[in-house]
Amino acid sequence: MSTQTEIETGHPTLPDAHGKFGSYGGRFVPETLMPVLDDVIEAYEELRDDPGFRAEYEHLLKTYVGRPSPLTHAQRLSAHLGGAQIYLKREDLLHTGAHKINNALGQALLAKRMGKRRIIAETGAGQHGVATATACALLGLECVIYMGVVDMARQEPNVFRMRLLGAEVRGVESGTKTLKDAVNEAIRDWVSHPHDTYYIIGSALGPHPYPLMCRDFQSVIGKEARAQILEQAGRLPDQVIACVGGGSNAIGIFYGFLDDASVKLIGVEAGGYGIETGKHAARFARIENAEWRIEKSDDGKNSQFSILNSQFPQGKVGVFQGMKTVVLQNADGQIAETHSISAGLDYAGVGPEHVYLRDIGRAEYTFATDDEALAAFHALCKFEGIIPALESSHAVAEAIKRAPQLPHDHILLVNLSGRGDKDLNTVMKATKG
Repeated sequence: MSTQTEIETGHPTLPDAHGKFGSYGGRFVPETLMPVLDDVIEAYEELRDDPGFRAEYEHLLKTYVGRPSPLTHAQRLSAHLGGAQIYLKREDLLHTGAHKINNALGQALLAKRMGKRRIIAETGAGQHGVATATACALLGLECVIYMGVVDMARQEPNVFRMRLLGAEVRGVESGTKTLKDAVNEAIRDWVSHPHDTYYIIGSALGPHPYPLMCRDFQSVIGKEARAQILEQAGRLPDQVIACVGGGSNAIGIFYGFLDDASVKLIGVEAGGYGIETGKHAARFARIENAEWRIEKSDDGKNSQFSILNSQFPQGKVGVFQGMKTVVLQNADGQIAETHSISAGLDYAGVGPEHVYLRDIGRAEYTFATDDEALAAFHALCKFEGIIPALESSHAVAEAIKRAPQLPHDHILLVNLSGRGDKDLNTVMKATKG
């Protein structure tokens, strides 16, 4: 098996010259940022095929990040479920503990080549913040990370890690005080400092060319996984499963299999307390004929409320944080408050390429609830000795649902996008509750 890693250029027509995936994507930013984005596009188009840039990036992936990441057959979990065989793409074993380093390092190298010395970023679960702070420390760049104070509280170890690495972490008190609001503050900073600052967006979203760049840098996951599963299992998987917040880990592994029509691509969103409660982050989910919801109170007890179906948060097409995409909105068309036990999935929008893949039928999207993700978290710990991130646990939960219904020779390939060290406090609190 080849272990070479490289930046994938992807399908020649996606996105088009305007950054559109079908009708999604594009650039919707303040006028002051348009020339800044033009500079980023020009620099990236020049460097993506530059042998020197590619060699530097690939060398760091191999000698610093720890690529290729392994592919693990989850034999005991598969045997316990009694159906399909589950394989795990181990992005949790990379330096910093998640797939985020692939994109952060690539964009940090781009920023340095552009002469930018100040880097800003947003983070939810903290893994993109840690990856960005790591890349900046490695390359000698100033680093400022925006993070909602709610996420700072539930991801305290990652906040400490970012500061250890020399980053300034700025808590965001506005809105829901989570990822959406951290993105807003980072954009405000960028508007105020357009000439000396580079914004490393952490997922496959935002204005063009960010969804393209993030997909390219993360596509190494799918390329490796495709070669590895052919070597280990002798054939392609039947299904590829990944969690979807903004969507970077999912688009990264999906891209290795887009041209394989026999391989189903499954994205798993955050179902939160359940779609019927309205407290979730599942942009693609739909509620049919619902007239009530169950809402959990602070003391853990349930209370029933009557509610019209139209009042539930729904994913609708809109312009959000620089892109046209599907956004979770309330009945008045305002951005809905989201909820997930996993900070990295607690986001109202989704990357535009995922919406396009959904629309053309190439990928399907489902959800896992908080309780299902926690159960999957514990199952992977128990049967495989692997502590997964709560984000990744949503993808594991979907595999656990599907495996018992499938033949023994069926293969489910799950992208284990990150490790769970950062989530231990959250899991301990949830378990005690």
